[in-house]
Amino acid sequence: MKKLGLIMLTSLFFILSACGSSSSGKLDTIVLADAGWDSIRVHNSIAQLIMEEGYGYDTEVTAGSTAATVQGLRQGDINVYMEVWTDNIKEVYEEATKAGDFEAVSVNFNDNVQGLFVPTYVIEGDEERGIEPVAPDLKTVEDLKKYPEVFADPEDPGRGRIINAPSGWAVAETINEKFEAYGLGETMNNFMPGSDAAAVADLVDAYEAGEPWVGYYWSPTLVTAKYNLTLLEEAPYDEATWNESKTTEFPPNDVVVAVHKDFKEQAPEVYDFLSNYETSSELTGEALVYMDENSAEPDEAAIWWMKQHEDIWTSWVSEDVAEKVKEALQ
Repeated sequence: MKKLGLIMLTSLFFILSACGSSSSGKLDTIVLADAGWDSIRVHNSIAQLIMEEGYGYDTEVTAGSTAATVQGLRQGDINVYMEVWTDNIKEVYEEATKAGDFEAVSVNFNDNVQGLFVPTYVIEGDEERGIEPVAPDLKTVEDLKKYPEVFADPEDPGRGRIINAPSGWAVAETINEKFEAYGLGETMNNFMPGSDAAAVADLVDAYEAGEPWVGYYWSPTLVTAKYNLTLLEEAPYDEATWNESKTTEFPPNDVVVAVHKDFKEQAPEVYDFLSNYETSSELTGEALVYMDENSAEPDEAAIWWMKQHEDIWTSWVSEDVAEKVKEALQ
């Protein structure tokens, strides 16, 4: 029995050793993160097409919350993360990169914005739709307190309504701080919708009716790509002011492509490709609008996008890889 036990322990040692070595060996399958929003799914699909058709790898996607997928990237269960919103997970991101658990290889896009938006017709009107401007002098977030009658709260006559982020979102507290610092509570109510879907429905209903609306949102999203919205101005971002009162623009939020620390050795040619990956909020928004207007899945939107923007994605890879992918897209 002792001899049998020794054999079993020895076998287990080799099995565990083999599992450990696979994390730093060559990959057959590349695992990407799906943290739950459409833009990351589109970028996953673009990257997967190139990895599979251009480089011959199999790919898989692991879905989960941001916290779970980032942890998966740190541990090596996930190899590639196409959209890490660095400022949204600032502490974890800084901790993980400092520890060397994963590496940001490129900036996917950095022209994303967030804050309080109004439909542009509120300020400029829309001649084609017969909409007159109702707040032509509205420019800044602080200006909103002058316009309670424009953004009237249907449940509280005489006061206006600003749509915050849903309760429980970290950014909702930021909007609360802005609300107080700008004195918006003098004339406006701070309304938290029950969900993102509820906020979007409220905006869409107002937009389709040509009515005023003001609230929190961000880009790139279908909403900001599909509808003509204006982001209300704030002072340029300043870290000290932001930390004290939040009375500046939101801090810059580079959205990066990140890979596990071993990925460069595991798939060096794909590492090089991802190091060149770069789009923009506008380019990403095009794919999201295509999905909406054509009831398309992210992989279908990725194919459409790659056909529309061959000049962009072919610049990320070598000529021979580009030819293989183009042939697959026919």
